Amino acid sequence: MKHITIQKITPQYWCVTFDNPPLNLVNVDTYTDLLNLLDEVENDSEVKVLVFDSANPDFFLAHFDVARAAEKVDKTIPSELPAFIDIATRLERSPVVSIAKIRGRARGVGSEFALVCDMRFASLEKTILGQPEVGTGVIPGGGGIERLSLLVGRARALEIVLGGEDFHAPIAERYGWINRAIPDDELDSFVDRFAHRLSTFDQQALKEAKRLINRSGLPDVGHLLETLQIFRSASTWQGAQERIPRALKKGLGQPGDFELRFGDYLNEL
Repeated sequence: MKHITIQKITPQYWCVTFDNPPLNLVNVDTYTDLLNLLDEVENDSEVKVLVFDSANPDFFLAHFDVARAAEKVDKTIPSELPAFIDIATRLERSPVVSIAKIRGRARGVGSEFALVCDMRFASLEKTILGQPEVGTGVIPGGGGIERLSLLVGRARALEIVLGGEDFHAPIAERYGWINRAIPDDELDSFVDRFAHRLSTFDQQALKEAKRLINRSGLPDVGHLLETLQIFRSASTWQGAQERIPRALKKGLGQPGDFELRFGDYLNEL
C-alpha cells in the first residue's frame, strides 16, 4: 500500500496510519489503499476494531489533492459506487468498529473521512477541522453535508459548510463533530485503552449493537450520490474557476502558511 500502513496490535485490534508526506493529501492512491484495506478486513474473521491515525502530527488528512482530481481509481468496485462512497458505506456498515484518532488538520475529504468513522477522538491542542469547499467555489462532495447535518444539526452544519472556517477541537467537541477533545499527551493512551477494551468484547454483541444504532444514524446513499454529482460539476462554475487558481497561487497543496491556516485565507480568494 502506498499511503497507509497497517499494524495489527492484536488479531482483534488494528491500527491504520496515513502517511503521504508532506501534507497527507488524499488522492486515488489513498482510495485504492482504503479499498484494499476493506477487502482485507472483510476477509478476516477476528478483527473487531480499526483505529485510523496519521504519521504527520500537523495533518491527519489535509484535503483532496486538486492536482490529481482527474485521476480514476484503477480497481474494480463490485458495488459500482464511486470509490469514496463505496469506502464510506462499507466502513459505516461494517461490523468492525472504526475510530479516528485525529491529531493535526483534517479538512475537506479529510474531515469527511473522519466523519465516516464510528467515533472521533481528537487532540485538544493540535486538531483543526474544516470544510473549506464553499470558500473555493465548490461544495463538499464526500458526505460532509449529509453527515454533519446528522451529527451537529442543520444550523451548525450550515455554519460549518457555508462559513468554511477552521474549527479547533473544543468547539468541534461542543458541536458534536467529535466525540471528545483530549489533551494531546493523553490522546494515544486513551484511544489505545478504549480500542483494547472494545477488542475484548463479544464480536456478535458489537456487531448487532452497531447495526441497530445505524438504523437512525446513516446518510441516504441516494443523497450522497446526488451531492457527489453536483460536486463534480462544480469545477465548471465561475466561482471555482476563479477561486481555485487563486488558492493554488497562494499555496494550496504545498507546505506553508496557507495549508496551516486554510480557513483564514478563504475570504482573500
